Amino acid sequence: MPLVWEAWTQPDHICNWNFASDDWCCPGATNNLLPGGTFNYRMEATDGSAGFDFEGTYVEVEPHKLIRYTIGDGRLVDIRFEDGPGGITVTESFETEDVNSAELQRQGWQAILDNFKKYAETLP
Repeated sequence: MPLVWEAWTQPDHICNWNFASDDWCCPGATNNLLPGGTFNYRMEATDGSAGFDFEGTYVEVEPHKLIRYTIGDGRLVDIRFEDGPGGITVTESFETEDVNSAELQRQGWQAILDNFKKYAETLP
């Protein structure tokens, strides 16, 4: 579990997986992982045509078990880490926004989770 937790929370790791598709990247990340602490993950299109800061504030942190935070617009996100016989399962739930469909949002968040899984499987 410690390696999965580090891959999820350490900026050097975050920059390797925190994007939904290969035409996006995460060139920088800061993370103060404690209740009241903040994070900022810079997201950019690889061609430089677009970019934004994904940022929020931690509400609750239980090492190796739970991360709960609010993102910039106030929506709540929960990430749970569960150790099981098949390995570690990371489950993320989030409140949707009103601009894009819930399904489109789910697909984007799932794509990032898929990138995380692919990256974590390369770690020693």
